[in-house]
Amino acid sequence: MTKCPVNGTATPLSGPRFQTDPVQLYREMRRDQGSVAPVVLDGDIPAWLILGYRELHQVTNDPVLFSRDSDLWNQWENIPDDWPLLPMIGRKQPSILYTVGERHTVRAGMISDALEAVDPFALKRYAEEFADDLIDRFCSSGRTDIIAEYAMLLPARVLAKIYGFSDEVGGTLVGALNDMIDGRERALAGQQHLGASMFQLLIDKHAEPGDDVATRMLQDPGGFTDEEVVQDLMVMMAAGHQPTADWMGNSLRLMLTDDRFAASLSGGRHSVAEAMNEVLWEDTPTQNVAGRWASRDTHLGGQHIRAGDLLLLGIAAANGDPQVRTDGSALTGGNNAFLSFGHGEHRCPFPAQETAEVIARTGIEVLLDRLPDVDLAVPADKLTRRPSPWLRGLTDLPVHFTPTPALGGQK
Repeated sequence: MTKCPVNGTATPLSGPRFQTDPVQLYREMRRDQGSVAPVVLDGDIPAWLILGYRELHQVTNDPVLFSRDSDLWNQWENIPDDWPLLPMIGRKQPSILYTVGERHTVRAGMISDALEAVDPFALKRYAEEFADDLIDRFCSSGRTDIIAEYAMLLPARVLAKIYGFSDEVGGTLVGALNDMIDGRERALAGQQHLGASMFQLLIDKHAEPGDDVATRMLQDPGGFTDEEVVQDLMVMMAAGHQPTADWMGNSLRLMLTDDRFAASLSGGRHSVAEAMNEVLWEDTPTQNVAGRWASRDTHLGGQHIRAGDLLLLGIAAANGDPQVRTDGSALTGGNNAFLSFGHGEHRCPFPAQETAEVIARTGIEVLLDRLPDVDLAVPADKLTRRPSPWLRGLTDLPVHFTPTPALGGQK
């Protein structure tokens, strides 16, 4: 098997340090290897992790030299069919993630148009209704786990609604999405379940079109096949659900553990926006993104990059790059130069960002309105993170509050 593309020690892109203290880990990698560091993925597969803010800008701004075409990868002969990271690093996957050139531009426009046509008032209403329904299930008990009983359920239900799924089917997609994104042994099964659900959705929309994202994508004049639309819907659902759930969870963790936010929990909309913005800088849900592939030999960050090498976008590390964060202070104001939504032509489409923000902010605000005295039920240092190299989210967020009656659909 081909080993790491450079001499020296490569860091495994897994393990407890990604859960406990990734900031310190990225700092040590930057100190020892520079702004581009060698890493190894499951199965001793080599790759590069971009730690530098400027280097990440350079890579994402040059789609010719650093391509999204995964066929370029020089490691495919070493990748088994059951490799658990295949859902995140796919081969010949007909989705927008791996489309390049003019076709990507047209495809990105199709997705943006389909999402932009969503009625913003309807989107917020769906988020509020689903949030209230979820809170009704636990509000009378005085205790709950915000992650399992709320944050991990809300985004998928709202997205499924605007995409065109029935409420019943939408609720079944959460487990498959979580399995696929975590990149462990159930990843491929989760991907297959999500794909089958999307194909059935398109069958239903061909038979009975609706005012929904799936129908608009099918009717787009770009002439995309059902397979392409399915793949893009899967990308949109995966990219929209779990990071949004983690955005909610990480923001609530900050608000419940940091004295700067605790005083305004019961009253301030402003503190919610500040917490959400700070999380995108300091505790971004999307930690690392796969990826880009070098189309020829080149140099980046002092490293020799071979043609076909895989480069992973270290979003969290770049956000904390001391070259651009010289004072190291937390950013809670209007500074949105973070890279949490990506950069360049393959960044998250703006309508998708807006959708995620509406869902996350509405979810947080409704929870605080309904349960104004919510507080942590365990010491803050007992909170733990999921074992994923890609996304950073809490395994649980146990809280207690004064029991309140369910609304039962009435406000």
